[in-house]
Amino acid sequence: MKRTLAINAILVFIVCLSLFVSGCMDDSSDDEEDEKTNMAPPDDDKVNDQNETMLTEVETGEKAVKVEDAVENKTGEYSPVINPADFVDNIDNPYFPLVPGTTFFYEGESEDETIRTEVLVTSETRFVMGVNTTIVRDRVWEDDELVEETFDWYAQDKNGNVWYFGEESKDFEDGKLVSTEGSWEAGVNGAKPGILIEWKPQVGDIYRQEYLMGEAEDMAEVLALNESVSVEYGSFENCLKTKEWNPLEPGNEENKYYASGIGLLLEMETKGGSERLELVDITVQ
Repeated sequence: MKRTLAINAILVFIVCLSLFVSGCMDDSSDDEEDEKTNMAPPDDDKVNDQNETMLTEVETGEKAVKVEDAVENKTGEYSPVINPADFVDNIDNPYFPLVPGTTFFYEGESEDETIRTEVLVTSETRFVMGVNTTIVRDRVWEDDELVEETFDWYAQDKNGNVWYFGEESKDFEDGKLVSTEGSWEAGVNGAKPGILIEWKPQVGDIYRQEYLMGEAEDMAEVLALNESVSVEYGSFENCLKTKEWNPLEPGNEENKYYASGIGLLLEMETKGGSERLELVDITVQ
């Protein structure tokens, strides 16, 4: 009898234990469901940003150079990412086409001096930071005396932006070389390239055109996309207008105007000077 009672008691204990365990599992499931129900909905903006980033990488197959690379990051540091694979051989940006053998002729005045400039797109190239850049020779005469000769190095990225990688600059007096100050090369002594012209400029865009701390810090801002400009070479509509300045020379500013399919039409000092230079002719060898 005692054995039977003991067996029955054990059976009752097992049944109760089973019911208790089952109840705990159900409560746990309910808790999990509650947690899922109370979870915050996804941030749509973050999801969209992630989707756009993923889409860009899928479409291009890689992270191409972006205009944002030519501005400071959140910490104020300017550190453009340059990958030679992100650049192309030809420069066909509509606002700055560089066809070898083309010469642009500009004339103007600065205070009491007449100015003449010849910009030749050479067929020569130079590797800078692993990027094959196009060499452009720029000569400046004041009152028919050669005062400056510069060899500039440009390259276009896959997105169509034209980057400026440095220059070899020479200043002359009475026909003699007196200085090479102003020369710089991206990747050397902390110098970094910048964007000269965007592929698809938007009003309000601000970017660095060059960077060598304390020496080369030119910047640009897009002011308009629909300017009408008349120079000796012709009249043009829907021109790009930019403002350029150098933080190292406060008080000096100039505006530049570019026509699609032509390039630079006109540059005018708006602060700190009165120089005006306009396109008068283009020749192709």
